[in-house]
Order: sequence, then C-alpha cells, then structure tokens
Amino acid sequence: MWLFRHKFDADGKLSRYKARLVANGKSQQLGIDCDDTFSPVVKPATIRAVLHVALARDWPLGQLDVKNAFLHGDLQETVYMHQPPGFADPTKPNHVCLLRRSLYGLKQAPRAWYTRFATLAKRIGFTQSRTDPSLFVLRRGSSLAYLLLYVDDIVLTSSTNDLQRQIISELGKDLELTDLGKLHYFLGIAVSYNDAGLFLSQHNYAADILHRASMTECKPSLTPVDTKAKLDATDSPPVADPSLYRSLAGALQYLTFTRPDISFAVQQVCLFMHDPREHHLTALKRILRYIKGTISHGLQLKKSSITDLVAYTDADWAGCPSTRRSTSGYCVFLGDSLISWSSKRQHKVSRSSAEAEYRGVANAVAETTWLRNLFLELGCPFTKATLVYCDNISAVYLSSNPVQHQRTKHVEIDLHFVRERVALGQVRVLHVPSAMQYADIFTKGLPSPLFTDFRSSLSVQEPPLRLRGSVR
Repeated sequence: MWLFRHKFDADGKLSRYKARLVANGKSQQLGIDCDDTFSPVVKPATIRAVLHVALARDWPLGQLDVKNAFLHGDLQETVYMHQPPGFADPTKPNHVCLLRRSLYGLKQAPRAWYTRFATLAKRIGFTQSRTDPSLFVLRRGSSLAYLLLYVDDIVLTSSTNDLQRQIISELGKDLELTDLGKLHYFLGIAVSYNDAGLFLSQHNYAADILHRASMTECKPSLTPVDTKAKLDATDSPPVADPSLYRSLAGALQYLTFTRPDISFAVQQVCLFMHDPREHHLTALKRILRYIKGTISHGLQLKKSSITDLVAYTDADWAGCPSTRRSTSGYCVFLGDSLISWSSKRQHKVSRSSAEAEYRGVANAVAETTWLRNLFLELGCPFTKATLVYCDNISAVYLSSNPVQHQRTKHVEIDLHFVRERVALGQVRVLHVPSAMQYADIFTKGLPSPLFTDFRSSLSVQEPPLRLRGSVR
C-alpha cells in the first residue's frame, strides 16, 4: 500500500508531504519469511551522556538524516511482493516483484538497515560500542568522533569540524544523506542552546498528547500524582475505551525522555494497561493536567565536569496494595547534568524495608557500572569511585559488611554484586538525609513544595528567558 504523511518541523509547522510504499509485513511468518527482526536503537541515557561530553568539551553537534533508510538494507531471505498499486503492468497483472532490498513494512527491514549501516561505519573506521550497539566511536590520531544512530536519524559530534565534514562526506558516498546542520530537533525533541548548556524540550509532543486526550483546555495540576495510597488493580469499574488509555499511557512513556518528574506517575498508570479501570484513568488525567501547567518545561543539561558520577537511590517498601511489591527508583548525575533515571516496581516482594532499599541500591549500582563502561569506550574513564546515596542506614551497612546472617540469605545475589563493586573501588554507598534524597520523586507522591524543590534539583525547568517563544 501507499502511506501519505505530513512532516512537521520543530516549530510545529508543516515542512513537507511524504509518500511511502509499504509492504504487507503482517502476513510474514517468523522462521519462514524472516529470521532476525530485532534492531537496536540508541539508549536515552547514551544520548544524554554524549550530549553532555560534547557540551563539556565544546564540540560541534551535527544532525543527519538518511533518506529512505530501510531501502538500503540487503535482504538475505527470498521475499515476493504484489505489484505496487497504480504501477501494475497491465500486460502481466499476475506477476509479482522479487525484492532484493528491504522495504518499509517488512519485519526484517529494521534489522537489514542496521546491519548495512554498521558495516559501512566499520569500513570508515568507526568502532561499534559493546555497551550500546547504536553508538559508534571513531579515533583518528588525536581526534575523536561519536555517532548515535536511532533508526534513520543520526547525531554526530567530533573534536574538530574537519573530521566531522570528512565523516559526512564518506557516509554520503554510500547513503543519500541530508545534512540538517546544527543539532536542533531530534526524535521529536527540540534542542536549544543557552549560556548554561543545552535545553531539551518536548513541548510540541506534549501538546499533541493533550489534544489526543481532548484536554487542551483542562485545569492545571501542581503535581502529577497525589500523596494518597497507590493505585489498586480492581478498585473501580473498567474504562469505556481501553485502547485510548493504552495509547495515552504509551505516549506519556516517551515524554519521560525529557521529563523525569513524571516518571513515577507514568510508571503507576502503565502497570494497569492490561485492564485499566476508572480510578487509573483519573490518575492518568491528573498527569495530563500537570503537563498542561508545565508544558514548556524541559531538561537542562549543564556544562560541567565529566569526572564525577553520582547516583541517588530510594525505595517505597511494599507500596503496591495489590502485590505488596516495592517501588524503587534512582537518578544518576554526570557533573551537574541528569543523564539517567528509573522508576520501577520490583520483581519480588521484600520482607523488610532494608531489603527493598538494598535492591534499589543494586539497581543503581548496575546502572552506574554500565555507565562507567560506556564512558570507558568514549575515552573518558572515571578515576574516582561512583558515589551512590541511600537514605536507609541498614542498606548502607550491608553494602560493605561481609558478615552473612539469616536476614540476608534471600538477597544474596544483590549483596555480592554490590559488595564486589565496593571492594573494587568503583562504588561507594553513602547515607544521605531524606530531605536531600532526590530519588524520592521516583518512588512516591510528594507534597507540592517538596516535589517542586526536587524537580528543580533534577534540572527540570522552564526554558531560559531568551529562549521562550523561539528555538535557535
């Protein structure tokens, strides 16, 4: 079939009309018509980490777009397709097309395109990252370049403008590229430059979510979630339109790319996508009313050091009324910039608050370990231990105390994992007062003054004055 779309720029204005021929991939059977279909995309934490490094080193940030990316992939399987509508040969109406290249709609198309690009990047001299396969690092003498791939969108930064131009030229020999100049609009995220650093915003995307929910003129809310008990699975009748609930909840998940302040609230409503109830819909609408009042807010990446990695972790013990599982969350700062965060219900029931907090510590340590390996590949190794702050003294004590006893046998894997990192000198787990535990915002509903204070500490703010009303 043919698909017709409207493409919009960062200001929400119509930029062009787009037509695309799409194959009927839903008729393909895995193992018969296709094999590998999964295609990795760059992780959000990797994007923010690379942006922070480029900002700290004053490197130029460029943006590239590959035209008809999926058409560049080479097919390994034999695939036939009906003749395109409007282009069928009248003399041979029953003939079909044998595809040599991938086509939009095919299940293996993303994988084929990714394989083609990775092969090309390696031929140019890039090294594929092991921690994030969609990150490519190039070293030429004393010069460095980082390339981030998200389907057909590319962010490119390098230590010199000459190296950046060389890379674009070499990629352009095999691919039809569009050089979009300075990074300004990537994956629906507007990037603005200011004296402090970079401001990332999803203003237009948030406005679109409100429009889909018919809440453009709704009354704003001060916080995305109240301080009362957590949502229950069956405390109200089912919603009339579950598909709308799931659509809005899924859209809010992507909004958390630049809005860590709604992570906990979104995580709560996403727990019930399989069977949404009226009470859950009310909670989702509260998030939308909060977004209405803070629609211009975004994430500020600050120009600061790339030598200090600090994490905060917290857990809400047995907070889920249906399963009595705990909710743990963490946030990781690189210098003064927030680059990674999480709000997630734990997989197992914890028998004590110390156990719940320690599982949260283990999650934060796992994330910082991954980040340390990432920065090692970026050529920015950490020489100091990562500080992990927790407000539970028992969890801090367990992280370094080698004594085993009855109460810790069932969390032995997490115990050994954290203690190993502490023994290696990569991590130090320290106590922090609850008043300075920023990770609280990822585990529970907070009163409005405290929520606003923690939100500011996470660098979620309005755009600087000179940026309001325009994007440079």
